[in-house]
Amino acid sequence: MFDIRIICDPADTDRVVAALDSAFNAGTVTVYPTRNGERHRLYLRADHKPTPARDVTDWPHAVQAYATAPEHGSELAWLEATESRGREWWLRRAALWDRMAHGLTPGHTASTTDAFDLACRLMAIDGAGLGCNPRAYVRQQYALWATNH
Repeated sequence: MFDIRIICDPADTDRVVAALDSAFNAGTVTVYPTRNGERHRLYLRADHKPTPARDVTDWPHAVQAYATAPEHGSELAWLEATESRGREWWLRRAALWDRMAHGLTPGHTASTTDAFDLACRLMAIDGAGLGCNPRAYVRQQYALWATNH
């Protein structure tokens, strides 16, 4: 549990409260005007929403999702050479780390935590909610991307 204080324009108060409610398990929001009355101060207690389960048995199978993926060395070289850090770059990086964490790149490993964090980053870029396991999301998105490229 933690406390949040936000100072915002009065016109933004409803939008800010709605965003806080969707991002956290938020308690009651108390609104006070600032001393000059031009802004609002919002106070609330909140807690993180539960993270999705990391049970790999419900995920799309990694072998199928990465069946046409390039060899890890060439994929890593592409990541290092590419200056644009757009969605494709993050997707391919998250997929490579997922492959390494799953053991599909002999001699190269990555932690499941790193793979999970990169998957969450991709979901944030896409604006996807945490309704599924982030690594499953990466596998789904990579399989779709690979089909079209």
